Amino acid sequence: MRKVTPEQIALKREEIINACEQLYRTMSFREITLKDISTITSFSRPTIYNYFETKEEIFLTLFQREYDRWNEELTAILNDNEKLTKAELSEKMAASLAGREQLLKLLSMNNYDMEANSRQELLTTFKQSYGRSMHLMCMLVEKFCPDMTVADIQNFIYIFFPFMFGIWPYTAVTEKQRIAMKDAGISYVYQTVFELTYSCLIRLLGE
Repeated sequence: MRKVTPEQIALKREEIINACEQLYRTMSFREITLKDISTITSFSRPTIYNYFETKEEIFLTLFQREYDRWNEELTAILNDNEKLTKAELSEKMAASLAGREQLLKLLSMNNYDMEANSRQELLTTFKQSYGRSMHLMCMLVEKFCPDMTVADIQNFIYIFFPFMFGIWPYTAVTEKQRIAMKDAGISYVYQTVFELTYSCLIRLLGE
């Protein structure tokens, strides 16, 4: 039997993750099944189990990839700018998240179930990408906001990262939800991802 190389395994895993990402643009986590994923890949459903043990593992790996992509944008902000005002930094951070629709959508999910139903090694790899995001945000604030203390930066991280979990539900509103809010007599001003994120950042950074 021909031995499968690590590169080939990585490519096969990537194909599965790409299929999951494609489906997730129009379907919810609950709706997507391994059978759905198999229909737009070159794999049968049983073959997928050679690479991921659960659907949650596929989503966790997609989640990790989204953090990695965001990390690339945060790194670019860090390396491509010598000085930024707090307003400019807030604008660039907000813009980086505004382009990460899948990341925000994944953040709004029940991460407890996703993490609980994934193997420890995959969860650890995911946490490394997540931790890298936190580290990069700290580095950005340290570089461009020298007046902020270590305690200030820690408070910023522990407010902003939980805030991120609610960005998607507050900005991706369906027509059904709009009608329900109107019928309930709730006056609500809808904002974009950029507007909501910028508003939070500029207040946390103290501009």
